[in-house]
Amino acid sequence: MSLLNVDVREKAFGDTVVLHDIHLTLGDGEAAVLLGPSGCGKSTLLRIAAGLDRQFSGAVKFQQPEQAPASASPPIAFVFQEPRLMPWLTVAENIGYASGNKYDRQRVEELIGDVGLTGQSKTLPKALSGGMAQRVAIARGLYTQPKILLLDEPFSAVDAFTRMKLQDLVLKLVEQRGISFLLVTHDIDEALYLGDRIYMMGAQDGRIQQQIEVDVPRPRDRRSARLASLKNEVLTALQNAHII
Repeated sequence: MSLLNVDVREKAFGDTVVLHDIHLTLGDGEAAVLLGPSGCGKSTLLRIAAGLDRQFSGAVKFQQPEQAPASASPPIAFVFQEPRLMPWLTVAENIGYASGNKYDRQRVEELIGDVGLTGQSKTLPKALSGGMAQRVAIARGLYTQPKILLLDEPFSAVDAFTRMKLQDLVLKLVEQRGISFLLVTHDIDEALYLGDRIYMMGAQDGRIQQQIEVDVPRPRDRRSARLASLKNEVLTALQNAHII
């Protein structure tokens, strides 16, 4: 059974339709990617999936744990493009922000170690590098113990080497915790390295143009000949859809 089902018949801003006839699913332990050019509606679709935008025609459904009460919030967390840390809070306080002053200190310390920031619990965001700040943001997303992680281009503001390290970090953390994730990106290599299924979005019509299954076992090698072959397939699909 899918953990997440998103159906968007139409999403518009004023008279401009930005999403049309969208259907996507996210299964247990699955990594899905929304791939497309800037302005195609990827981030809008992710906000709908997160419940941050309810002004659309359609429905978003989550599979709640059996023991969860009917009023329980969806088991999801969101990691934004920028870290969005509270500058007056320490690393630990930012990670446990969802619980306020009563955050679980043991869980926070474990997450700080898991994201490679041991010893930084009392550090303020101004003393962090961009990559370190995004590690804090990832830890904050994991603090609530979600079943689904939604990521909106979370590596786009860091250098290429830090980006690869953060990609591997996310893969390790979600695998350890059995978390599914839906990632927005416009980077083909990132989509292929991280995703099990790629939803390729068009440039202007607000539709999913094609689904591409990434049939490469994990752990993946960035130099894999199969990934290179799939990249050619994605590039061809993008050309056929007049996206590039």
